[in-house]
Amino acid sequence: MTTSHAESSAAPAEKQASKYVLQDWEPNNPEKWDSKLAWRTLTITTYSLILGFCVWFLPSAIAPKLTLLGFNLSASQLYWLTALPGLAAGLLRLVYMFLPPVIGTRKMVGITSLLFVIPMLGWFYVVQDNTTPYWVLLTLAFMCGIGSGAFSGYMASTGYFFPKRLSGTALGLQGGIGNLGMSVIQLVGPILMGFSLFGMTWLAPQKQVSGDHVGEHIWVYNAAEFFIPWCILAAILAFIYLRDVPVKANIKQQLDIFSNPNTWYMTILYVMTFGLFSGFSAVFGLLINNQFGRASSIGLPVLGATFAFLGPLIGSIIRMSWGPFCDRMGGAIWTFISGIGMAITLGGIAWVLYNPKGWTDFYIFMALMLLMFLFSGFGNAGTFKQMPMIMPARQAGGAIGFTSAIASLGPFLVGVALSAVGAKGAWTFFLGCAIFCLLASALCWRQYARKGAPFPG
Repeated sequence: MTTSHAESSAAPAEKQASKYVLQDWEPNNPEKWDSKLAWRTLTITTYSLILGFCVWFLPSAIAPKLTLLGFNLSASQLYWLTALPGLAAGLLRLVYMFLPPVIGTRKMVGITSLLFVIPMLGWFYVVQDNTTPYWVLLTLAFMCGIGSGAFSGYMASTGYFFPKRLSGTALGLQGGIGNLGMSVIQLVGPILMGFSLFGMTWLAPQKQVSGDHVGEHIWVYNAAEFFIPWCILAAILAFIYLRDVPVKANIKQQLDIFSNPNTWYMTILYVMTFGLFSGFSAVFGLLINNQFGRASSIGLPVLGATFAFLGPLIGSIIRMSWGPFCDRMGGAIWTFISGIGMAITLGGIAWVLYNPKGWTDFYIFMALMLLMFLFSGFGNAGTFKQMPMIMPARQAGGAIGFTSAIASLGPFLVGVALSAVGAKGAWTFFLGCAIFCLLASALCWRQYARKGAPFPG
């Protein structure tokens, strides 16, 4: 009697839960693929991902303003604030890579969109008090890693919804448009800091206590509060409109990706493309200030915050638009072109930073940096076309998660490295990055890009 009652009560719950799970889903079979659902899923998850990358780069947008508000922070401490979100992202991506087949797309995107709100609220409050302990700032910077940590889960999930012939386009669009969040927060952030938002007159404007505009009002907390309602909207859309695919695997089953050597090779290539792209995007504003701005030995009247959005904007647009080219020509050749281009531009930057002297060197530096971001976009699109082509569907999802987890350490590694070498030694780090790109390009050519390669893709 008790058993029958338990079974009868469990049945409706199971039936109710199943309405969110697609049945007989085979995206590579045109008769069983719902393209409308796939593109709707891509749209909602990409919208959430844009907000996630805004959260990830929130410390990069706020850090250059903190000393203006009276926070007593050194250049090294500011680099650490921009670096920690990268460390958190790498760790969280290792978690998110397992989530799509465990909890499904709908819950993953909905819950994550709500989690974005937590670090935003934290930064909203702490920037209003310049006596906030440094460890609190570090903690909030670390928490911002959730914005990028979600990437490995979102991208792996999207791979389940599209046939292989469209994988490059779909993943390129999601990755590229999502990456735009890095540029959005760095472009819109300084603008939002210029006026009061939402009629919140009860919040007193902050006064600048240093820099060229001492005494003027600034609303730094706006960069955090503005995005909170949009995150809540993303969660609502996810819970209402998203569905799960019938791909199930526990964590132990998913560990087989590590026995596939392509997982490790593609990790190296994605560190080259996205790792360096995200790393230099995070520190671009500070790098300009420390190498050429008033805080440098050169002392040019340039503000890194003015240019910081350009790098991630260029790289993201290229990644977003290059998916169709990768579908047509293959991803490997574009990954190879990316690596060679990045090696040349990074080597050129090392040469410029060895002994920079004035405006001419600044213009050369900016041109080479923006070219480097452009080439990284080619590679970011190329690598994500390669993985679904050279690996089984479930392994490809896990590999995308793992490679993106390691590559998202870019902001942490780049920030820590530049902090360690100092302004005078920055050229050595760029030279090391150039050599790494050359070696990674050789690997790409040998395994994937050349005629007769073992794994063309």
